[in-house]
Amino acid sequence: MVDRVLELRVHGVSNTPPGQILGLRPAPGADAPPPPWLVAGGPVTGFYRSPTVEPGDPVVVEAYSWGQLTSGARTARDVERALWTLLLPFTLANVALHARPSIPADPDAKRWNSTSGITAWLIRLFCLSLTGTLALTLTGVGVDLVGWQCVADDCLRQIPGPWEFLGRGWWSEGARALAVGLLVPLGALALLGLVTWRTYQYEAQMPADPVAPPTSRRPTGAPADGPGQPEAGPPVPEPPPDPPGNPLQDRTFWMGEGQLRRGAVLHLCTGVVVAAAVPLGAVLAMDPPRGGRAAVAWPTVAALAAVVLIAVVALARPGLTRRAGATPLGGRSIAVVVLTGAGLVGTVLILLLPDGPAGTPLAALRPTPGCAWHAATPNCPADRSLPGLDWIVAWLGTGQLLLLIAIGSVARSGRRALAAPATAALLLALGFAWSTGWLPGLPAAPAALDFWTLVVPVAALAATGLLLPRVPSPAEQRPLAPHTGLAWGGRAPAVIAGFGWLLCVSNSAGLLYWITDRLNGGAAPHGPSPVAPPVPVMWAGLAFAVALLALAATAGWAGLIFLRLRRHEYAQLAPPGHSLSAHDLRRCRDVSTWRALHRLIGEHAVRLVGWYAAGSAVLVTLGCAALLSRSRPHPTVATGGAAVVEWISAVGDRLLGWLPVLIAAVGLLVYRNDLVRRSVGVIWDVGTFWPRTAHPLAPPSYAERAVPELQTRTAGLLALAENDPRGVDGIILSGHSQGTVICAAVILQLPARVRRRIWFFSYGCQLTRLYGRVFPGYFGPDRLPVLAEALTPPDGPTRWTNFWRNTDPLGWPVTAAERELAVRDPEALHPSDGEVADPPIRNHSGYPEAPEFHRERSRVAWLLRRGVPAPRRGSG
Repeated sequence: MVDRVLELRVHGVSNTPPGQILGLRPAPGADAPPPPWLVAGGPVTGFYRSPTVEPGDPVVVEAYSWGQLTSGARTARDVERALWTLLLPFTLANVALHARPSIPADPDAKRWNSTSGITAWLIRLFCLSLTGTLALTLTGVGVDLVGWQCVADDCLRQIPGPWEFLGRGWWSEGARALAVGLLVPLGALALLGLVTWRTYQYEAQMPADPVAPPTSRRPTGAPADGPGQPEAGPPVPEPPPDPPGNPLQDRTFWMGEGQLRRGAVLHLCTGVVVAAAVPLGAVLAMDPPRGGRAAVAWPTVAALAAVVLIAVVALARPGLTRRAGATPLGGRSIAVVVLTGAGLVGTVLILLLPDGPAGTPLAALRPTPGCAWHAATPNCPADRSLPGLDWIVAWLGTGQLLLLIAIGSVARSGRRALAAPATAALLLALGFAWSTGWLPGLPAAPAALDFWTLVVPVAALAATGLLLPRVPSPAEQRPLAPHTGLAWGGRAPAVIAGFGWLLCVSNSAGLLYWITDRLNGGAAPHGPSPVAPPVPVMWAGLAFAVALLALAATAGWAGLIFLRLRRHEYAQLAPPGHSLSAHDLRRCRDVSTWRALHRLIGEHAVRLVGWYAAGSAVLVTLGCAALLSRSRPHPTVATGGAAVVEWISAVGDRLLGWLPVLIAAVGLLVYRNDLVRRSVGVIWDVGTFWPRTAHPLAPPSYAERAVPELQTRTAGLLALAENDPRGVDGIILSGHSQGTVICAAVILQLPARVRRRIWFFSYGCQLTRLYGRVFPGYFGPDRLPVLAEALTPPDGPTRWTNFWRNTDPLGWPVTAAERELAVRDPEALHPSDGEVADPPIRNHSGYPEAPEFHRERSRVAWLLRRGVPAPRRGSG
């Protein structure tokens, strides 16, 4: 027994500096507090202590700083990290996998044909389609806008570099300019793959097993945490653990390097296939190959199709659904790379060969220079996009909508709910075949029938799967605490993935509009212009403007709820007939504002997001119908009501054009501005907490490094010999906000012999109102008790204390904790005890400074020093 307890504090999303976490204050006469002492780790992630700590202190405070994994200092890396925000759609799609209501606690119990397995496969297919959306957007820039439409020298001069050769000579003949345009998507995908490859260090982080021999002694004069320490002895074998009750107990949950590599290969190769399929499909459809061209074309098509088929099947195989550390790529991944390379070479060869005589040469359909300014010019249609590109965009968007409906239906109601979206997809395909005359033996479709009119009823049929009764979970057999039920009725995977899809579509349309603007020299894409985006993209501006209006309406409704809550809280603080002073009334208004915000987020935020998601679903359905109509949102020369639509659409187009730049700028501010960090960074850090198990091209997960490091530090300190001056009797894992989630993941990974000497402090905690509702498979009513059981010894109470304030917008009670301590905030309405300033309203910060925190820490430290025996080696 060393008669010392360590409080290990883990901060939240605001990247609180270590000195502030430790509560360091300037000495008398000093301008700044002393710098904290780095005792372990490095400049990116480190463990810090106060420089004034003494060996005999009964409680030592240590701060773990992980914030530079996501925020960091003001360096050049901030720009690189800000660009990660452009991949936020991939992050949201990846988070959707972890939002499934039913996730087996034991990874060995996972089955492909189960509700969880089918939902996971559908989500992974959706993630693959988002990669296809990115590749299709980049192909639209390079192949369509530059290689196909940008034929005049005035347009080509807008592109940095000597690209005028694409408008004349050998490169302007046939489809050769399209081969040059492929450099844009291929280069971007290669850059994305390189960035992803560089981030494998996160998944490669593994916890150490620090077990020191009990008889080892530290050499005289060697520092306590420096070189010269005895080497760790052989690891003590752990007994077989109990069957897991939470997926976070899986030892490989944070070790997915091999899975990530295999997934990245599939996604990148699929992106290359999409990029190659656009020009190749246009050439083969307009001019079917014959002779030598056919000998190259059909093997190329077979190779590209095989890549897609292998990817679809592999997304359900254990190689991509199980995490097993640094496993090799495997034969399937190598085959995909070889087939993709062969298909890409064949595509480029087809594009460089001369046109064949079997059909219409593609060059005959290419817009001629100056056609935008002279309507009578030949080869100048209203839709100047590459033939077939409009249909690809429209069908990809419609397919993604049906896929989202299937995800939400199966996640909510099980496998039976898959029948509705599957039937809708089949009817949509049959309707298309009927309207185009591809179904022999049936009468021709009526001339007045527009195919887009089939989309709305078919989508309504698919949506019936979302309305089926929900399959209840075992935890719902018991009464639940208020505001702890499943978010959005069990449709969380579809809602989260849907928001990622909308953001991806908005970014894609914004990029196309921005490039079109640059190539046109500022001419509006809706009017006469040399270059125009695909017609389906033109609907994006109108839809984006309507979505912003709906968002403003939702925000307005949230404001009305907030005002009602604030009036209620103010009436509680200052009831009628009160005798409070004007100063106290002003303070009551301030306190009631924070209390109302606490209730707004904890009780109404999930429902408000659900309302906006429902409205967005209706808008998206109408948008997909408009995409398949192949008509413009308004005439080129608009009058009357069409002029209003044109104006709204133009505003949306301008906003979309700057949306990617705005997102990157906000991402930069997230890393450099504390106010933006605390507001916007919450979404980012919640998303990047989860490992990249669904979308390997998403930004890296900081928890892949933070959780193993905390495991190593915690287990290492508790494994030290009794006579080691660095040893401690117990550790208080003290997590704030997002730090509580990190600490929970660490505790579930630790062996029992380590957990019995740990007490968990959580404050500003979102484990019930946010994580428990959106991620019930990990923190739901039937999974959060597993964490409490892990902290409960056979002969003692649960070692978990939760602190919360009714002025904290992001901190609520946790029903699974042993003790729920409400922290008074503010301590008083007016100054007292000789103070002259009002006690601050700390809301989400400053929990360790509260008297309730100090009293509880003293009690827990006494229990850990006196009531917890040292574990015997090999126990657990």
